[in-house]
Amino acid sequence: MKAVTWQGRRDVRVETVPDPGIIDPTDAIIKVTTTGLCGSDLHLYEVLGPFLDAGDILGHEPMGVVAEVGPDVKHLTVGDRVVVPFNVSCGTCFMCERGLHSQCETTQVREHGTGASLFGYTKLYGQVPGGQAEYLRVPFADTLPIRVPDGPPDERFVYLSDVLPTAWQGVVYADIPPGGSVAVLGLGPIGDMCTRIAAHRGAGKVIGIDLVPERLARVAGHGVQVYDLSRYGDQLVDAVRSATGGRGPDAVIDAVGMEAHGSLGAKAAQTATGLLPDALASALMKKAGVDRLGALKLAIELVRRGGTISLSGVYGGAVDPLPLFTMFDKQIQLRMGQANVHRWVDALLPLLTDGDPLGAEGFATHHLPLDDAPQAYADFQQKRDHMVKVLFQPQA
Repeated sequence: MKAVTWQGRRDVRVETVPDPGIIDPTDAIIKVTTTGLCGSDLHLYEVLGPFLDAGDILGHEPMGVVAEVGPDVKHLTVGDRVVVPFNVSCGTCFMCERGLHSQCETTQVREHGTGASLFGYTKLYGQVPGGQAEYLRVPFADTLPIRVPDGPPDERFVYLSDVLPTAWQGVVYADIPPGGSVAVLGLGPIGDMCTRIAAHRGAGKVIGIDLVPERLARVAGHGVQVYDLSRYGDQLVDAVRSATGGRGPDAVIDAVGMEAHGSLGAKAAQTATGLLPDALASALMKKAGVDRLGALKLAIELVRRGGTISLSGVYGGAVDPLPLFTMFDKQIQLRMGQANVHRWVDALLPLLTDGDPLGAEGFATHHLPLDDAPQAYADFQQKRDHMVKVLFQPQA
């Protein structure tokens, strides 16, 4: 089969690799019909290379049709249409039963002290082959895949794999009071969807902040009050406070993460670390890694006293310096974590089957064949060609 493979820093290739097969009797094989390119994939493209091996298959936003099931699979059949969550969770352990699927005790990567395994996402999270491929092996076939109805196009449902639950959890964790205000930092796929979900769930004022004109315009088209960080600069905090009664927003969602703009020292450290041999680089990143914290520090400055910051953007630094005095003094609540996909499916699925109030159809800016993945990664990282969300169609 064809698959998108990591080969080195800023080097992904579409290669022919062996088809996956049934390993455990509870496995299924999915023929992938649509799979997404995620902002988190860019962390692999640029920063997290020391935790990858050449040939690793990328991608964690797939959906498709069941092509084969193991002998112990009871509730999934060949031909079922399914979305595969990005976290590999058993659905039955202590954590899964409490809605913490990203902490699944069955698939935790104890070697690295991390949570549940993830499809297509480094040794830190199990080095599980990913979904930017023609076929995907899916464990826990009776509890992990999300069965979706036939009929509507893939784009209506594929975001259940990551974008929708990540954005939904980000908004829930933000704890926006009814009619309250929220600022979303970063208007890529997750930030964009956060603005839509916040409005849908009753926020009175939704503010979007970014540097990319096309993303600002796209979100403004949905009624969001937008601010161009490159235009406002040091005046941004005052401008947002003026728009929120002088206090700042009730909540801020950081949908940017570890590669924020405006953190030149951390960027230089990340780049230098990436040039070291993998064994040394991975050890250094686990003990002394730093993130670009521009977005998080802006969130701390923006949010009103007693407000909440919700982190949806991925951070991976081990020694990130935070302004704890300011956080304590402002009585900020901070919530974060990988999305617990299955926890939010019951709330999200009706929004995809009974109408489409969040605008899932049409959310993607680019629909591409899998062969175009290397160029898409480069364009997405450089924010070229008005690219916000890419969906690949692996099957010709």
